Amino acid sequence: MEGEGKDKSRKISTGSFLKELISGGIPSRIILENIWYVMLLTLLGAVYIANRFHAERITRDMQGLRTEVRELRAQSLSTSAELMFISRQSEVYRMVRERGLDLEELKTPAFKLIVDN
Repeated sequence: MEGEGKDKSRKISTGSFLKELISGGIPSRIILENIWYVMLLTLLGAVYIANRFHAERITRDMQGLRTEVRELRAQSLSTSAELMFISRQSEVYRMVRERGLDLEELKTPAFKLIVDN
């Protein structure tokens, strides 16, 4: 008879444990006992997620700026090459003739005028 009494009390305690576990009594008690620790973990998780989003945004911005720098560098090179081509003496002479300006090339080198007071 004593053996049956222990089995019955064990089943009741196991049943009440499961009942309390399912009803949320045990998890809520554990959480309430460690509320500061749970809040710390929640805060650290939020900081970690925010840091991840911030790092991804910085990476996207950097990639966009790299693309923009590459495009501007190519534009700068093409503009520089075009300027070098236009500033050649033969091109300047051709453009002067096309626009009908009455300019002529110097046949003698330039000289400096000195005025005495």
